[in-house]
Amino acid sequence: MPQFRVVFVEPLNDGNVGAVARAMENFGLKELVLVRPCAIGEEATKRAMHGIDILKNATTVYDDAEALKGVDFVAATSGVSTSNEKNFSRIALTPREFAAKVKDSQGKIALLFGREDFGLEKELIKRCDFLVSIPANPAYSILNISHAAAIVFYELFAAGVVKWEPRVAGEVEKEKLFEYFSMLLDATDYPPHKKEKTKVMFRRLIGRSVPSTWEFHTLMGVIDGAVKKSTNGALPKKKPRKKG
Repeated sequence: MPQFRVVFVEPLNDGNVGAVARAMENFGLKELVLVRPCAIGEEATKRAMHGIDILKNATTVYDDAEALKGVDFVAATSGVSTSNEKNFSRIALTPREFAAKVKDSQGKIALLFGREDFGLEKELIKRCDFLVSIPANPAYSILNISHAAAIVFYELFAAGVVKWEPRVAGEVEKEKLFEYFSMLLDATDYPPHKKEKTKVMFRRLIGRSVPSTWEFHTLMGVIDGAVKKSTNGALPKKKPRKKG
């Protein structure tokens, strides 16, 4: 099964960058590369929604070759389709045809999306192994870039080429969970002589379970609520660590 890198070339609107990151999160894609992008600001953050980590971790490059470094195949997307090889470097595939074609491929595939006004340059398209175009009303076939990206991502996901995997809670999140669990023991007057062993047991339990971020936030909400109820709405103060 292939891996995918989404490459957005010269985006003009940071809101579209955020929307693409959101669509990537919707359909299980994680790697985003921005080529000579506009300034990425508040609008991108707003529109990314749960794809904010994808946006924050996006790589910015200023050379096309750098964006494609390490990939095995490149797929260009275009709003212009053709059935005649004489008029274009290759015949375009629909997103569904493309998904079926690469399903059993190995390696990494770059999915190229061009700038909002005129797409990808022809010279860059010629360097690609696949051309993908979305069938639409011939009178107005150009889709918003984030809508087009979502359709391509959906077809890959629906065909089983991309599989969604939940994001695992990181070390910072887990340490916060352990901190709140310790607060819960204090707030409920848990027997002092059992606290350390119970904390170790809880760490081992969380380590074995590998919780997703959704599971982490759910568990944090339960513990936080229990602590506040036990302390009449106030979190207990942290005890200072002993020196030495």
